[in-house]
Amino acid sequence: MKKEMELKTPNWNKLKELNLASDVAGLLPAIVQDAMTKNVLMLGYMNEESLAVTEKTKKVTFYSRTKKRLWTKGETSGNFLHVVEMKLDCDQDALLIYVNPDGPTCHTGSDSCWNEVNSSHFGFLSKLEKIIENRRAMVDADSYVASLFQKGINKIAQKVGEEAVELIIEAKDNDQELFLEESADLLFHYLMLLHAKDVQLLDVENVLRKRHK
Repeated sequence: MKKEMELKTPNWNKLKELNLASDVAGLLPAIVQDAMTKNVLMLGYMNEESLAVTEKTKKVTFYSRTKKRLWTKGETSGNFLHVVEMKLDCDQDALLIYVNPDGPTCHTGSDSCWNEVNSSHFGFLSKLEKIIENRRAMVDADSYVASLFQKGINKIAQKVGEEAVELIIEAKDNDQELFLEESADLLFHYLMLLHAKDVQLLDVENVLRKRHK
């Protein structure tokens, strides 16, 4: 078994004693998360047999509490969840499964069982993209972003070039704080350039993903 698939043996007796709920006693709650986007896709339950099947086939297999049998996610739809890594929590009573999904996870056709789109989110950078998008539509001259967009694509591209040169200069020095400041300036103006071209970080990520394949 590959190292990333190694898993401590769950304490099934402990799970039975915990009686987490009247209908899940002795079953292991399993949270399924996209290995790439880190979005939570679904929650299911496993027993010893379904966990063993999952480890063997590398496809997430649950125990159905309603049908009282094992079921492999995707056995009907073809949207399998391919296991990348599995982890037990500190109490060994919950499982986290990182997967590469073949398609939508929910039976409704949604990407997740919470009806959320399973796309990458870049934390504060995504928030910053939204701010730039909103400021771009403004005509307020007091907004630096709005004023730069009003000057057009050539000025935005020029600023990216200027910030890149300043970053290179700071990279040759030993002032870490100034290097980070210039890095932030370059990244900020690069995000503006992306929006000026009507694309986003997600589009750049998709290109990098294709190259990785």
